[in-house]
Amino acid sequence: MLPSWWRKKEGIGPTSELCIAVDEAGSLVIETREQGLRRARALIRKYIPEDVRLSDELIAGRRAEAERESQR
Repeated sequence: MLPSWWRKKEGIGPTSELCIAVDEAGSLVIETREQGLRRARALIRKYIPEDVRLSDELIAGRRAEAERESQR
């Protein structure tokens, strides 16, 4: 059972899905999917500049590859 004060503070309702993991320090981590996504995005943002969109780079790479293929 999780304390009600914590569930209220975190906005966790009866149908909320929680992810539970052990981090590299051995601590137990309990978070919602949304919290996990925010944490993952923040980690990735450290390595990708704000003005870079990976989806645009992927599309550009695929278009360049298709162009190379069509020239064969």
